[in-house]
Amino acid sequence: MDFKQIIGQTHIVNYLKHTVDQKRVSHAQLFVGKEGVGTLQMAIAYAVYLICKNSLNPEICARKCKKLEHPDLHFAFPVAANKVVKKHPVSTLFLSEWRKFILENPFAGLFDWYKAIDIENKQGKIGVDEAQAIIRALKLTTYEGSYKVMIIWMPEKMNIAASNKLLKLIEEPPQNTVLLLVTENEEQIISTIRSRCQVLYFNNLSNRQITEALVANEGVALSEAKIIAQQANGNYNKALNLYQNKSDDTVFDQWFVTWVRAAFRARGNASVINDLITWSNEIAGKGRETQKQFLQYCTQIFRQALLLNYNAESLVYLKPQTEGFKLENFAVFIHNGNILGITEELDKALYHIERNANPKILFLDLSIKLTRLLHTKEVGGV
Repeated sequence: MDFKQIIGQTHIVNYLKHTVDQKRVSHAQLFVGKEGVGTLQMAIAYAVYLICKNSLNPEICARKCKKLEHPDLHFAFPVAANKVVKKHPVSTLFLSEWRKFILENPFAGLFDWYKAIDIENKQGKIGVDEAQAIIRALKLTTYEGSYKVMIIWMPEKMNIAASNKLLKLIEEPPQNTVLLLVTENEEQIISTIRSRCQVLYFNNLSNRQITEALVANEGVALSEAKIIAQQANGNYNKALNLYQNKSDDTVFDQWFVTWVRAAFRARGNASVINDLITWSNEIAGKGRETQKQFLQYCTQIFRQALLLNYNAESLVYLKPQTEGFKLENFAVFIHNGNILGITEELDKALYHIERNANPKILFLDLSIKLTRLLHTKEVGGV
């Protein structure tokens, strides 16, 4: 994996190359970008450039890095116990799964990773055991004699104890050691770690960049690639899933339509409350990561409906596929009088799901609030 495979982000590629060539490499860097924009891919390509540039045998070095097996290239990422690793889970116990996962799709997201190691019903974390493993790995002498690189993927999943344990390492790492933290949510990382890192922000990929990549890398027809790129909204991982029909959006779409239809009918109709209870119990039976993904999808749909209601069709990229449901018909009910309330309740629900709230109570409460919000009048409307 090298810089030639990066989609877009040309200014970051040029900057990172320049820092290595000029020997002005920051020892701790934070790559910030949404899912599917190539932050992890960039971190790996940068690590390969650092490790192999001054190697005595660049070809062998590159071959090892291509398989993610170079001794100077280390990884840490969120994990949890599963059927195989029953206690004290750390990244080194999942390396074979990790290599396969990344080599298949370096744009893949956190939820994809949880599914790959069969922990989608749990919330992965980077804990104290992981922090100790990171410290031990970086005490090792470099194999190639140049740099050793630790890529920490999703450091926002690092708990406080692990964060505190790594503070000194991040501030004063061993000689020729580079830590690359790759995050989607910068604000969830404790400030003492953020302040010790040089930060690079990644842009969403443009429709054109995604279209060209789909055509060049996947052999997608140009007309189809353009449609997929619009729906992907800057996320190449989503574009790949849409092309390969792996997207969770289809089932989320069905859940959403069932939900809003029941919520809309429930006002003044007590019998429909049973439908909302049934729906809430069904969603509560899913894993917490699935619930979080669904809530984020709902937020997207409501915002898309708002844009459609206020004649911003060019910004609408989501197209629900459930039979009989048309976003343009639903959009008239989402307006300036309820969009803030709806998104606030969804954000609250997401917050509480992450903190292990009872999902049955949470989703039923959210449903009842949605019933009221959907019938709220537009401000300044008739």
